[in-house]
Amino acid sequence: MAFEQVIGQQEAQQRLTQLVSEGRLPHALMLCGPAGCGKKALAMGLAALLLNRTANDAAMLAKWEHPDLHFTYPTIKLPSMGSDHKPVSDDFASEWHELISISAYFTMTEWLEQMGGENQQAIITAGESDALIRKLSMKSSQGGYKVSIVWLPERMNIECANKILKLLEEPPKQTVFIMVSEEPERLLETIRSRVQRIDIRRIADADIDNALQQKRGIQPEIAHRITRMANGNWLKATEMLMADSENEQFLDLFQQLMRLAYMRKVRDLKRWSEQMASLGRERQKRFLNYFLRLVRENFMYNFHQEELCYMTQREEDFARNFARFINEANVLPITDLVTRAIRDIGQNANAKIVFFDMAMQMIVLLIQK
Repeated sequence: MAFEQVIGQQEAQQRLTQLVSEGRLPHALMLCGPAGCGKKALAMGLAALLLNRTANDAAMLAKWEHPDLHFTYPTIKLPSMGSDHKPVSDDFASEWHELISISAYFTMTEWLEQMGGENQQAIITAGESDALIRKLSMKSSQGGYKVSIVWLPERMNIECANKILKLLEEPPKQTVFIMVSEEPERLLETIRSRVQRIDIRRIADADIDNALQQKRGIQPEIAHRITRMANGNWLKATEMLMADSENEQFLDLFQQLMRLAYMRKVRDLKRWSEQMASLGRERQKRFLNYFLRLVRENFMYNFHQEELCYMTQREEDFARNFARFINEANVLPITDLVTRAIRDIGQNANAKIVFFDMAMQMIVLLIQK
């Protein structure tokens, strides 16, 4: 069962297995790579490989509730928590196990939603390092390894990072640390120097295509299109399967803006900007990032090279008639305009003003040849 959740990554699986079989496993590993490449799934697979010694171990690992497996992850402070309480992973253990029992592939956004803090900044606190030190100081309950998986260690605050550093310098006996990082450069250099880094590549297209067809039952033609758009990111592939409703709404909003701007319907554009302002800032930012992607894809569509375009069927249907309006003269100004809008929304500017200004400037930009 060790690596059964992993999509592709046979080379990484083989390397990790070889480290164990040859007795060369270091006390601290850091798996680094882009989002959606399967780092967390590989870490959990390695943990299962180290801990699965008996039928009882296998039963506990099937639920990811083995007493010698410890998960550390970013958390938030809930209103119900006391002012002096430093949130720790154990505060959200049931939410975490609910997610990982479904899949080892999920985003920070999904984790925040699971905790009930979509608008908060999740961190790993000093309280977490204290709790981990206590857990790892105890003897292994099963007489083998103790495994500590730290998801996104770059989110440790400085107090926590310093305490974890001491733990890495003097690790408890038969303890293996597996860090899973997307931004390792944000970690203390002293921590990076005490772990063996393994870089995980994007997932091969053939592996994503096969997983979509075999695991999700997706028809080959649709699987091929999703695979190309996912670009080695399983999270993006599953997002396209599950988040169609929001993307459909965003495409409708994109089409509305472009059509109204082309027809110079200022009053309707004002109503469009008011509709955008009602979405909430997080969805506004997601729309603007979606907007940037469609501008880029429509520009590339003009080159008539299918391998350069990554669009859904409906997006491509719209691009057939619209793409000619995104050209060398306006693609960079439009990109700059939307990038500024993302910045302004992030800085809590008045959304109605931001989107109405964007809509007015789009009128001018669409007629540039």
